[in-house]
Amino acid sequence: MSSTTERFDRRARGEFARIGTTRVHRGELLRHPVYTRFLHWSVAIFFILSLLTGFAIYSPWLFQFLTPLFGGGARTRALHPWFGLIFTVFFLFQFVNWFAPMAWTAADRRWMKRMRGYVTNQKRLEEEDVGFFNGGQKLYFWAIAISAVLFLITGLLMWFDDTVPRWSVAVSYVIHDLAALLMLGGFIIHIYEGTAHQPGTFRSMINGTVTEKWAWTHHPAWFKAVTGRSAREAYDREKRRHEERQRAVRAWEAEYDSRENTRSETDSNRSRKDLS
Repeated sequence: MSSTTERFDRRARGEFARIGTTRVHRGELLRHPVYTRFLHWSVAIFFILSLLTGFAIYSPWLFQFLTPLFGGGARTRALHPWFGLIFTVFFLFQFVNWFAPMAWTAADRRWMKRMRGYVTNQKRLEEEDVGFFNGGQKLYFWAIAISAVLFLITGLLMWFDDTVPRWSVAVSYVIHDLAALLMLGGFIIHIYEGTAHQPGTFRSMINGTVTEKWAWTHHPAWFKAVTGRSAREAYDREKRRHEERQRAVRAWEAEYDSRENTRSETDSNRSRKDLS
């Protein structure tokens, strides 16, 4: 990445930081600044719009349900390439924004080897070498990057189909559809991972923060880089606190039960005396 694009990205972060605010409370860490969140949701919105208009054009069955949302078939056909173009532009800025943390490393290769354990939640804590993004997140990012390039090239060929050979347009249709299906599959997994599989991830794209527990659970290397503390030590400390709380609750319950039993016996003895 050139120094010019890096300077632009830093300047954009600074400008958006002045426009919006991110409040980091005690026990939280800044995950995504305002600029990153703006790009993420811009990409997501125009991807969904591209997806809906594309499905309306692609499928005769969906045509009757989706085209009225965009003002009819002709307008849907006219809007689709513009939605796709805007999606590509926003993703280009996101690509620049995330290029450094998305670089593939040896830690990501190790993560891919243990991906099955990650999917099945075999461990409560990720390995110590998992940084800001894990290998799966990076794989999804680069799949979108490749798909976006294919979208742009094939989309332009189909958009200006009267100026290029017919065979290139025919091939573009196939590649465009395959890239769309790849991105759709990744998009569904992305939603699941950001909500049900890792609770607390979605909020990082809303208010920009995550809890420290989320950080040391899912991204230990990033947690250590930000806080200077070991994720394993944080996990062990949290585990000890949880066990201490459980012991305190059990002790309180035992004491409460003892008082209740004593009170019941006292009331019973008093009732017998009254009867006698």
